[in-house]
Amino acid sequence: MAFTGLVLIFFLLMHMFGNLKVFVGQEAYNFYAGWLKAEVLYPILPHGWFIWIFRVFLLTCLVLHVYCMATLWAASLRGRGSSYVRTNRRQQTWSSKFMRWLGLTLATLLLLHLLMFTIGGVTFGAFEFVAHDPYSMFIGAFSQWWIVLIYAIFVGAVCMHVRHGFYSAFTTLGINVGPGARQTLNVLAYFVAGLLFAGFILPPLGVLLGMV
Repeated sequence: MAFTGLVLIFFLLMHMFGNLKVFVGQEAYNFYAGWLKAEVLYPILPHGWFIWIFRVFLLTCLVLHVYCMATLWAASLRGRGSSYVRTNRRQQTWSSKFMRWLGLTLATLLLLHLLMFTIGGVTFGAFEFVAHDPYSMFIGAFSQWWIVLIYAIFVGAVCMHVRHGFYSAFTTLGINVGPGARQTLNVLAYFVAGLLFAGFILPPLGVLLGMV
């Protein structure tokens, strides 16, 4: 679960960087999207192969991550014992308390995100699926305030999940070895979560406020 979680966090950072290219302009944004879908690792791989290999790898990581979560949840429920037994637990953050429910919420919103921008099939208002023009899709979607609001909730949930997941993953991997390491990990976890939130929310806000 730690390994797949870190892979997904790395993907989010790369995805965030790609989204920020919307500030550069339509030509640069569409060129980046086209390069990502067809040109990465060419001619080592044929046109368009990398993106599908990467999608399969990412989907595998996601499925394994959810499977590990379900397994740990089941083990946690079995280990609770009687409801009459009181145990002393360390103080939990909101992120850790609702980690599993955040994951389920993210899975639902992720499906909607894919149906809008990758698979197609969901259109409304100013948004229309246009595979050859990702920039226009981005502008069409986030020119509507309610889409930006839903997206902000989605990104907020992602970042809460990432904050706890980043800290827990490196703890699992043996990095959290003392008070100093614990404090450093905590600061890094908040930094990565904050960076992702800012990086993901700035482009939609830029569209909504007419800056793009």
